[in-house]
Amino acid sequence: MAQRRNSGSNLFLTVVYMLAMCRAIPINDLLNRASQSSDKMYSLSTVLTQDLASHISPMSWPTMERPALCHTSVLPTPNDKEQTLQVSESALMSLARSLLQAWDKPLVILSNNANTLPHPARNSISNKIQELQEHSKSLGDGLDILSGKMGPDAQVVSFLPYHGGTDLGHDRNTKLQKFNFLLSCFRRDSHKIDSFLKVLRCRAAKMQPELC
Repeated sequence: MAQRRNSGSNLFLTVVYMLAMCRAIPINDLLNRASQSSDKMYSLSTVLTQDLASHISPMSWPTMERPALCHTSVLPTPNDKEQTLQVSESALMSLARSLLQAWDKPLVILSNNANTLPHPARNSISNKIQELQEHSKSLGDGLDILSGKMGPDAQVVSFLPYHGGTDLGHDRNTKLQKFNFLLSCFRRDSHKIDSFLKVLRCRAAKMQPELC
């Protein structure tokens, strides 16, 4: 029992030490790390959507759901780089955190359905979805620390509930379509998150806006 208490205390102290070290790191370095992580997340989601698209019947495309139906579409976000450059640092961080947290549940749903996906590379897809979850968790932890350095406005998170349900269907085409739709929404949002963080990194480095 004493050994368990000591192990628990050591783990707690390790976590506290790591958090203290992260908070001591300059914000430029933290933004660089966050941007690198978001870039990996976006790249991985792009590969996954390409893998899925190649196995969906062309006849199904006209009936597939559109990005405007993504559960995060209710959150007003900049439409392009020019608009993004007009948004304050704290608002960009708030948007990035809101989008990322909105995917906690949907990523679990994708992970739970990946192994039964009617796709020849479902094992690889399942592993990549798990990687996405890890990147998302790691990035979320980093953004929590970053937002704490940027003030209360950056810590505001909009609640974006997912009501799509956990069942993606049973017949081949329906399951592939719903899985692909959900993953495409994540890819779109991960691209937004990556764009917001790159602008924040650019501003922290005091680069010219046209170079962001």
